[in-house]
Amino acid sequence: MKAVIYARYSSSSQTENSIEGQVRECQAFAERQGMTVLNTYIDRALSAKTDNRPRFQKMIKDSVKGNFEIILVWKLDRFARNRYDSATHKAKLKKHGVKVVSATEPISQDSTGILLESLIEGYNEYFSAELAEKVKRGHAENALKRKWNGGGKPVGYYVDDDRHLQIDSLTSPFALEAFKMYDEGAKVVEIVDYLNNNGIKTYRHQAMSINSVQRMLKNRAYIGEYHYGQHIYPDGVPQLVPIDLFERVQEKIAKNKKAPARHKAEDDYLLTTKLFCGKCGKYMVGESGTGQPGRVYHYYKCVGVKKHKTCDKKSIRKDKIEDIVVQQAVNMLADESIIEKIADMVLDLQKKENTTLPFLRKQLAEVEKGIENMLNAIQKGVVTSSTQKRLVELESSKEELEVRIIKEEMKKPMLTREQILFWLYKFRGLNVTVREHRQRLIDTFINAVYLYDDKIVITFNYKDGSKTVKTSDLKKSFNSDLTAFGRFRNPAL
Repeated sequence: MKAVIYARYSSSSQTENSIEGQVRECQAFAERQGMTVLNTYIDRALSAKTDNRPRFQKMIKDSVKGNFEIILVWKLDRFARNRYDSATHKAKLKKHGVKVVSATEPISQDSTGILLESLIEGYNEYFSAELAEKVKRGHAENALKRKWNGGGKPVGYYVDDDRHLQIDSLTSPFALEAFKMYDEGAKVVEIVDYLNNNGIKTYRHQAMSINSVQRMLKNRAYIGEYHYGQHIYPDGVPQLVPIDLFERVQEKIAKNKKAPARHKAEDDYLLTTKLFCGKCGKYMVGESGTGQPGRVYHYYKCVGVKKHKTCDKKSIRKDKIEDIVVQQAVNMLADESIIEKIADMVLDLQKKENTTLPFLRKQLAEVEKGIENMLNAIQKGVVTSSTQKRLVELESSKEELEVRIIKEEMKKPMLTREQILFWLYKFRGLNVTVREHRQRLIDTFINAVYLYDDKIVITFNYKDGSKTVKTSDLKKSFNSDLTAFGRFRNPAL
């Protein structure tokens, strides 16, 4: 696993020694877990109560490049103390296959907080989906008029004032030449060099790459097709590439396509950073190998075995252990008493997290009481210039506080108990044969999994939540070796 280290100290009472200590412990942890540290990001004298930290922002931006899978911190509060900011940034990192790991808290000491983050993320996704529906309607209207909906604008085109794609006289010759070069046998890397040498950029104003050229050569907009969803509108875009040339290029792409390389992205292994060896306590990480007759096998292997040969723990098949863990999460969700318990715990934690709102509401209550007292005095005939001035001041304070409360609520939405239960029940409807649904179950409810020879210990993201599953019981349940553990559906559905 490739990792970067993030270190931070916030006050004048802390010094470079604090940074050195954080980095040293992170490096030691990385070495024990077989991680390769690529870079270190350090913010000095900056609080984690805000995400306005230069090196932190640089690290988040760099995560897009896909060069690392882990952000290693001394403690989780080095990353963020505000759980809402933490949830937001972790959601961004997750999209790029990056996870945050604590060197001194490999297992979160506040597991319910992870659950709260996941619920907040889901809550935000709901409103994002609602917004997406509105945007989708607007895009559908644009499509009927063949207007450009945004996204990856093809090289060689520009968008006019009416939002229609038009051929760019400056860059279109280079786009057409790219197709001719490929048709004549040039390699994609040669086309990349040709376009970059002539100053051609992607729609994001970045240098051309192998991926961007491959997408370009398959883009049917070049033969005049306008695509929106499943709808295709011929002659919806000015044609740049002759159809016969485009079709020859597609035939050669298909012919030159090699068998895809074995994909072993860390994010494909759902238990990455959550599965631990029961013998030595180190991470178990994803591996793959080819058996007979050429079948690819995926499994988890202890870092102690993989890197240092200090452990003799046997590897376990990826689908086997992931199926077991997901099934235990499904069983947990089917228990109504646990759902109620989790809702209460998350609600309590959420109230403790946001200290600003209670303070503002207390101030508002005091101001409203003051206004009521002033109005009572006026009704009794106590009217002076001072009384009127004080009433105006109180009314102004009330208005200001109400605005601040609304802004705070928008910035940090407080989930009600009903909303928390709503999201928890939604997990019961997930299809656990779908990878994304399995990942969501694991990320939300599973804190850690310890794999022993005779048992599996699973800890959940709520206080005192754990489950021990004996290997012998699993074999009896499925009447076979664990390798035969198959697909399943939530029995509660």
